Amino acid sequence: MKSQSVAAQLAAALFLVSVGPSAGQLIGEFDTNALKEAAEKEKDKNDIVVDVGVLCNSEDITLTLTVTTDFFNGMIYPKGLSKNSTCMTEYIQQEGIIIYVLPLRSCNTMSTDVVDGIEYFNTVVVQPHRKLVTNQGRGYHVRCRYQTQEKTLTNDFNVRFKWADSAQNRQGISALGTTPLTATAAMPASSMRIFYGEASEGLVAENVKIGDPLSLVVSIDEQDIYGMHVTECLVRDGLGWSEQGLINGEGCPEDYEIMGEFEYSASKTTALVHFQAHKFPYTSSVYYQCNVKLCIKHAGGCDQVPPICENGVNIVRKKRQVVEVDERNNAYDLVEREETIKVYSGLYVNEAQDLDDDEFAENLDQPDVSVYDPNTFCISQRSFAIGIAIAGLILMTAVVVAIMILVSKRRRKNLSTTGSSIYSGPYTNTAYSHSSMSRRS
Repeated sequence: MKSQSVAAQLAAALFLVSVGPSAGQLIGEFDTNALKEAAEKEKDKNDIVVDVGVLCNSEDITLTLTVTTDFFNGMIYPKGLSKNSTCMTEYIQQEGIIIYVLPLRSCNTMSTDVVDGIEYFNTVVVQPHRKLVTNQGRGYHVRCRYQTQEKTLTNDFNVRFKWADSAQNRQGISALGTTPLTATAAMPASSMRIFYGEASEGLVAENVKIGDPLSLVVSIDEQDIYGMHVTECLVRDGLGWSEQGLINGEGCPEDYEIMGEFEYSASKTTALVHFQAHKFPYTSSVYYQCNVKLCIKHAGGCDQVPPICENGVNIVRKKRQVVEVDERNNAYDLVEREETIKVYSGLYVNEAQDLDDDEFAENLDQPDVSVYDPNTFCISQRSFAIGIAIAGLILMTAVVVAIMILVSKRRRKNLSTTGSSIYSGPYTNTAYSHSSMSRRS
C-alpha cells in the first residue's frame, strides 16, 4: 500500500444498498415486474436519507447526510462493527445535516492499488433507530480514490579539501572550514503488500483464515540512490483498543513466533517476511504498519542493512559516510537528513467457520434463500429439543425396567435353592468299620 503524501482526490463513489428485508419473487400469473416496482416504491417511502455527500480527506472520509425528519435518532457504523465499537457513532435528537467521519486506516476501511494512486473503500450502515435494526436502514458502499505526487528529498554535503585540512592543522585555525553544497533527489514511491503464500505468485491476501501462510513485502522504487531499512512494524485492531509490536526500532523481530526477520534484496529496495495469519479475538480486521527509513547506498548509509540481530539488537552499525568524488582526492562528508516513510496494509482474518458468515457478504440487500427439497424434513429448534428430551426419558425408563427384571429373576433363583434337605457334612459307613467285624473261632 503506498504511503506518499496525498494530492488531489480523483473520485469518490457511493452506492446504495438495502440492509432490510427484500421482497421475494412470486411465480404464477402475478406480474413480477409490478411487484418489484411496488417493493422499490415502498423502500423509497421508508428511506429517510434523501442525500449523501462524500468528502475524501487525507486521513479520513467524511459523509454528510440529509434526512427527511427534523431530528435524527439513530446510529451510523461500518458494516460488521455495530457491537460496542469505537467506530460506531450514536445520534440523539440530531438536527440538520448528519456528519460521520470514517478513518482511512481503521474501522474496516481497506485499500487497493489503482493506476497512479490508491483507492480506499468501506461499507457504512445508517440505522434510524438507536437499538433496533429496521427496514429503514441503508448501507452505502463508499470509495475514495487518491492520486499520489512526487516528493523531493534534500541532503547537504560539506566539501572538505585535504590541502585545507593540512593548512588548518599548521596554523591552528579553522577559518577555511568547509563548503556546503546541496543535492536533491526524488523520493522513491513506497508500498506494503500482503500476499497469500509466496509473493512471487502475486495473489494478494484480502480475506484469509487463521494460520494461512502469508508474505509481507515492503518495497520502494528500484533506483540507484536510495536503499531502505524497515523498522517499528506493528499490527493494530483498527478499533483503537489494542496493538502488538512485530519489528523494533533496530529492525529486529520482537517475537519470532509471530513474525521473523525481513529478507532484503541485493539492491536493498525490497524486504520480505513470511508469517502465519493471526488476528485479535474480537475483530476480523487487522492493520499492519511499518516505518521505512531511507538511506543513501553510495555513501555507506545502508551498511546496517540487512540487520544482524542478537537479543533484539542490530550488531551491524553504519559507518562514517565519506565519499571520494574526484581525481584531486577531495572528500565529501555527507550530512544525511533521515527520512522515514510510514507504509500500511490491512486484511480480514477469520476463524475457519466464519468464512461464510453474513457479516462479510458482498451484497447487503440479498437475503438468504433456501431451495425447497421434498426429501428434506424440517423441524423447529424448540420441537427438536422437546423430542430429544422425550426420547431420553423413554430410554432411561427402559433401562430402569430392564434392571428391575434382572434383579427379580435373581431373587427367584435364590429362593428355590434355600429349602434343600441334602446333608453335606462328613459321612461314615460303620458296616465296614474294622471295630465292628466278629472273629471266627
